[in-house]
Amino acid sequence: MTAQASFNPRAFRDALSTFTTGVTIITTRAADGSPVGITANSFNSVSLNPPLVLWSLAKSAYSLDAFAHTKQWNVHVLSVEQEGLSGRFAARGEDKFAGIELDRGINDIPLLHNCTARFQCRTAFMYEGGDHMIFVGEVLGFDQSHLPPLAFQSGQYALTARKPREGVRLSRIEQVAPDCSYTEDLLGYLAGRAHYQLVAYLRT
Repeated sequence: MTAQASFNPRAFRDALSTFTTGVTIITTRAADGSPVGITANSFNSVSLNPPLVLWSLAKSAYSLDAFAHTKQWNVHVLSVEQEGLSGRFAARGEDKFAGIELDRGINDIPLLHNCTARFQCRTAFMYEGGDHMIFVGEVLGFDQSHLPPLAFQSGQYALTARKPREGVRLSRIEQVAPDCSYTEDLLGYLAGRAHYQLVAYLRT
């Protein structure tokens, strides 16, 4: 790892926060079987074959032991109607699952309802990235709805809007440049992003 850059960390974090993300809740079970859930916006795709996704969690997080021990977790891409649920799972000191209707996934981990998409995963790799741990998961199953997703940008919740399809599409870029190093560079990028971008109230 190279020496730490000399620019202002806060300014760097603010610049990274201009990158709009979705909002997810990630669930698992503690060693005693009790449900665990956190809010995170560090979720990203890694690979289609095999199907891999990743996200990151602060090493100081109370829930880190549960995710590291169980190695089974579900990612819920929140819909626009679930902003309150995002805040609930970002907070400490309350029963986050109280009064919430749940399903049990194929990995026996809680599944929330009314999400834009859900991914049921098991840990394939864990990496240390600064003050965060990066979880790379193999997707065992998934489903999606037509509900629009909740977005997060510059420290605030946001809504998404579709633009007419015009110009060069990403799929065409991938065809022109099949040798791009996007996948290889993604873990390094996420490590830096996880270190700076997650706002304080999204950490647990």
